[in-house]
Amino acid sequence: MKQKLMFLAIAAIGFASCNGGFKKGEGGLLYNIHTSKGGTHIKDGDFVSVNMIVKTDGDSVLSNTYDMGHPIIIMPMPKPQAKGDIYAGLELLGEGDSATFKVATDSLFKGGQQRPPGLKGKFLIFQVNVNKVLAKGALTEQVFHGRVTDYIKSLTDGMKALEPGKIKKYIADHNLKVTTTKSGLNYVITTPGTGATPAVGDTAVVNYTGRLPSGKIFETSVKEVAIKEKQPMEPGRQYAPIRIPVGEGKVIPGWDEGLQLMNKGSKITLVIPSDIAYKDQGVGPIGPFTPIVFEMEMIDIVHPNPNAPKPAMPQMMAPPTTK
Repeated sequence: MKQKLMFLAIAAIGFASCNGGFKKGEGGLLYNIHTSKGGTHIKDGDFVSVNMIVKTDGDSVLSNTYDMGHPIIIMPMPKPQAKGDIYAGLELLGEGDSATFKVATDSLFKGGQQRPPGLKGKFLIFQVNVNKVLAKGALTEQVFHGRVTDYIKSLTDGMKALEPGKIKKYIADHNLKVTTTKSGLNYVITTPGTGATPAVGDTAVVNYTGRLPSGKIFETSVKEVAIKEKQPMEPGRQYAPIRIPVGEGKVIPGWDEGLQLMNKGSKITLVIPSDIAYKDQGVGPIGPFTPIVFEMEMIDIVHPNPNAPKPAMPQMMAPPTTK
């Protein structure tokens, strides 16, 4: 079946000693259960939908599904890979339960795995809320997958219904005086530029920052913005303007349209509905039916060189001869 939400892939990890408020389970598992509805606990093979905040013990947030606007899906729930790992922790919970797990950071990077630069602190803290559990049990694959499909459809239908409100709220909260095009693109030019706008076939050189409706950054080409807003720095990433062929479908439709509204030196804010972004699929932290926001600056417009040599045409095969 086609999954429309982000999947959770967490390596098997062991938990270390903790401080106040946490209980120690089998294999050194550290946990603090905040809410227990008393229902059936999660078992391997089940479908699980969770909201989760992951942060360091210095309160630096690494990921937050509430910011992303959609939960994490685990399917199928795997068996614990070792005593006291994260899956063993989740098996202490059922639908509607919430808990905090504390993970020794060093335990995540064994067997030659390198600790990412910039990841500080002794612990990673997982704050988990279990939204939904669909038990596999003795159900046939057809029945089980049917129930999963129905649940995911209900999630995405709910996200679709909420999208117009998210767009209006972002515009209102940030006091944007937008113009809306026929496609639904909302834009405001925050800094005028000079000269003509790019034509199809030109190359736009732009800096950009992408945000979720929560305002959380998911991508930027500007190092200073990444540092200021505590965006995790990608190892080896070169922060610099990117070059985009205009009007050639190399980017989402909302970008293609927005670039043609800019001239050199201009800055623009685009509030892009999912219909001209990532639609009902989403990608990475961007969920299905999720509007996205881009703040962009046109650094330069490069026109094609009319004197550049034309690419050689491929030679056609000679037609067969008759005898």
